[in-house]
Order: sequence, then structure tokens, then C-alpha cells
Amino acid sequence: MALLEINFDGIVGPSHNYAGLSLGNLAATANAGETSYPRAAALQGLAKMRHNMALGLRQGILLPPPRPNSAFLAGLGAGPQTDPRLTGAAWSASAMWAANAATVSPAPDTADGRCHITPANLVTMPHRAQEWPQTSRQLAVAFANERHFAIHAPILPSFGDEGAANHMRMCGSHGTAGLEIFVYGRSGGVFPARQHEQASRAVARLHGLDPDHTLFIEQNPEAISAGAFHNDVVAVANERVLLVHERAFFHAEAAYAAILEKLPEADIIVVRDSEVSLAEAIRSYLFNAQLVSLPQGGMALVVPFEAAESAPVRAWLDALLAWNGPIRQVLPVDVRQSMANGGGPACLRLRIVANPDTIDHRFLIDDTKITLIEDSISQHWPEAIAPHELGDEQLARQCLNARAHLLSTLDLSVLA
Repeated sequence: MALLEINFDGIVGPSHNYAGLSLGNLAATANAGETSYPRAAALQGLAKMRHNMALGLRQGILLPPPRPNSAFLAGLGAGPQTDPRLTGAAWSASAMWAANAATVSPAPDTADGRCHITPANLVTMPHRAQEWPQTSRQLAVAFANERHFAIHAPILPSFGDEGAANHMRMCGSHGTAGLEIFVYGRSGGVFPARQHEQASRAVARLHGLDPDHTLFIEQNPEAISAGAFHNDVVAVANERVLLVHERAFFHAEAAYAAILEKLPEADIIVVRDSEVSLAEAIRSYLFNAQLVSLPQGGMALVVPFEAAESAPVRAWLDALLAWNGPIRQVLPVDVRQSMANGGGPACLRLRIVANPDTIDHRFLIDDTKITLIEDSISQHWPEAIAPHELGDEQLARQCLNARAHLLSTLDLSVLA
């Protein structure tokens, strides 16, 4: 059975807004109160998917949950005008960042030979903690084939779990057994450490991973304090390559040694702080890129425009390409609406290694289907949302109806 890496991107929901709810996410808080452009945001995300499909990569989608979430407000005894932050949470389109949807362990890594998926509980942030029920429903539909997939319940809310944003997998090739790396936090100074060590260890146990092929690495508290609220803001891995900022991990040299001990063929590319400062790495989202294996060989780094426009990052990337190592291309994409809310190309996707034939075909896209999605969004997504419009009943109906139209277009009204 041919196993391929498939990127499942979250479609940006029609209620996309800048409420500034994510403590520790510097871009999100800096842009709080700005007017958002949901239609442009969703189309930018789809353009990135088209870009990656043109590289020969397989692409899937995850659908936005219904927003505004009236049940969220009702459960708190609140209404649309009770508290702006509660209203913002009820309208949040943060499920667009599918890297936080779940942690995924492909079949070659697990004891029972199935792909194991655990939806993230996201309990650290209230606007995200409401996502997992809809995420679980969606994953259960997309990966319903129990011969090939095992969908777990989220980790108990005693321990925060942020999904694949704090999980990396290294291997010789996607379809072979690999090394799974869980990155957790202990302290972030003024910012919370969102991934709990016990959550990571629980996921590894539930997925039936081999302890000899599993690592738990502590994120550097300095990185969290600087705004690296997830590990994927300062590190990205693909097959045997790890691209990492030197201040990403606590006791970094010990972490590199542990990786090399378990995966001797690992190629660890360290970006020194003297080359790209931690602050600039976080501002530009150099590491929140998609590091992908190209069908014709070699790897490409799909970066946001903001990284390509940064002078120190651009200089480092030019040196990387001149080195002629495993990363042969650097490809900028425009996801500015997502970036302004603190999510780059890597945030927008969940990586799943599987045989496409075992996945519900409605979640896999081609050029024809992506055109249908673009048409639906162009017709029904709001063009702009100003902060004072959150809570507006007419806008709420538009957002819910827009989502319903997209579900109908994709024959996925089961998720309504």
C-alpha cells in the first residue's frame, strides 16, 4: 500500500476577524481591532493549496466549524453584547490553523499498524478550547476506515495539548518507520506554555509508539517568552531534515545528540541567532514554513512573503540555497491575512501520511474541486469584518449560511 504525505489545510472561515485573543501570539495581539478580510483570507489559503498542488503534492481540506458559536455564549450565560472578548471567542475562526487540529502518528510508527489521530484539546485558550468537538466529528468522517485509522478522544483537559504544532516526525521517507518528536513547554515567563509534557506522553502511549523511536524535548522558555507560542514557530522537520533555530530547544545540543542517536541519518540545520535573531525568526515566521519533499527529488521550503521580505532571513535563505544541501527551493506564498493573526503556511495545514484511497474522497481536492470552493467563497464569504460588527445578527446569519453553502457544495452537510 502506497503511503503518501497529504497536507490537509484548514479553510479560513467566514467569521475570520482580529479580536486579539491569543496571549503569547505577538502578531495576533498586535493587530487586535483591525478590520479583517475573510474572503481574501480564504482565497489566499486556497491559492497556497493550488501552489502546492502544482508542485505535485497531494492536498486535502478541513472545513471551518460553525461560527459564531451561540452554544459557547449560552453555556456562559452570555449574549453577543455581554463581553467583547467572549463575543470574539464565539466568532473566532482559529480552526483555520489545522496544525492544531490533532497529533498524527502514521501507520509505520504504531504498534497496530494503523494511523492514529488524537484531536487537540487546546484548553489553554478559551477561543480554541471550543474547537475539539467539531474537529473530532470531522476527523471521524474523513478517516472513518477503522482498518487504517484510529481516532482517539482528546487528552483530558487537565493537560494542555496543542496538536501537531508541537510534534515533529523524522524518517528516511514518509512511508517508512520514523522518529516522533514531541516538544513541550514548562515556562514562558509572561506567556503560557501551551503544550504540557504529560499530554505529549499520553498521546505517544495512546498511539502505541515505540519508546525507542520517540523523543520528548523541552521547548526553550526564552523562545516561549519571545513569542514562540508553538514549537512550529521556531522549528520544522521533514523526513531526515530538521530546520531549527538555535534557541528553540532547552539544552539544544543534548536534543540534537538524542535525535542523531535515534536517527543517525538526520540532517540538522541550525539557524544561529547571530544570523537570524530569535525575534526576527518569530516576526518573519521563517520556521512556520512548509518543508516538503518534491516528487522529482529534493525539498522545498514554502515560506510566507514576510520571511522573503526580511533582509536577514533572505540573506540566510540565499546562503542555504547556495550550499546546495537537501533544501533546493525557497518558495514564498501570500498568506498575509492569516499571518496578521499569527499563523503562517505551516499553521494552516495538518500533515497526514496515508494511502489516499483509505480517506473519504470528499476531503481530498483537485483543480475542479478547488474551483468550486473558490466560487462558493467568492459568492458568500463576507468581504470585510470591522471589530464593532462582531455580534451583529445579520452578519452572523451570513457567516452561518456561507458555511452551509460550502458544505452543500462539497456534499458534506453531514457536518452541519
